[in-house]
Amino acid sequence: MTEKEKPSHLGHRERLRKKFASAGLDSFLDHETLELLLTYCIARKDTKPLAWALLKRFGSLSAVLDADYEELCAVEGIGTQSALFLKLIRSTFKKYSLDGVKEKTIIRSPKQVIDYCKASLACHHEECFELIYLSVRNTILGTEIVAKGTLDRVNVSARKIVERALAAKAYAVILVHNHPSGDPTPSAEDIMFTKEVTRAASLLGISVHDHIIVGKGTHYSLKANGKIQ
Repeated sequence: MTEKEKPSHLGHRERLRKKFASAGLDSFLDHETLELLLTYCIARKDTKPLAWALLKRFGSLSAVLDADYEELCAVEGIGTQSALFLKLIRSTFKKYSLDGVKEKTIIRSPKQVIDYCKASLACHHEECFELIYLSVRNTILGTEIVAKGTLDRVNVSARKIVERALAAKAYAVILVHNHPSGDPTPSAEDIMFTKEVTRAASLLGISVHDHIIVGKGTHYSLKANGKIQ
């Protein structure tokens, strides 16, 4: 195939890849980032219209990556492989964020934990409750989503949280849950439940370091706001 016979999008793909190779994503617009990503799972098709279709449907790059698999498949032109690839990118970012926290021998910055919490739960469209287990040296032993609920509620007991912390041999825990509405402000029930868990855990020598609520690009720390000691 001569240069004249090649589809125009092939040259565009190459330009995008060279641009990324030389300068990274800092100078990329959202649609260009999606175009580039889609070139790695769609071989013989112009990815620009697909990138714009995704942005029109979901509103932003982060919203595209946070979208459910079924929602992605519903966009015309996005097949199962493309949807799986985009979900893989999002899941990889979550693992990367957790590794970034784990690499630190001791957690010295609340931002480390906040970054992980956002990466872990911001994409969920239902409320989820996650535990971060800590050692006596404040290193992360592991994480676990212990409950999933509905759009505005998740049911989990203080007893279950304490049992899971004991099973993980944790010295302390950080409670994390998300508000799919986007507003991370705790409800009176959130605050009461946190205090209940704190009391129950203390009886067995387990500390509750914080309860972090994740919203859309925002978060609320009960510890930082004086809601728990």
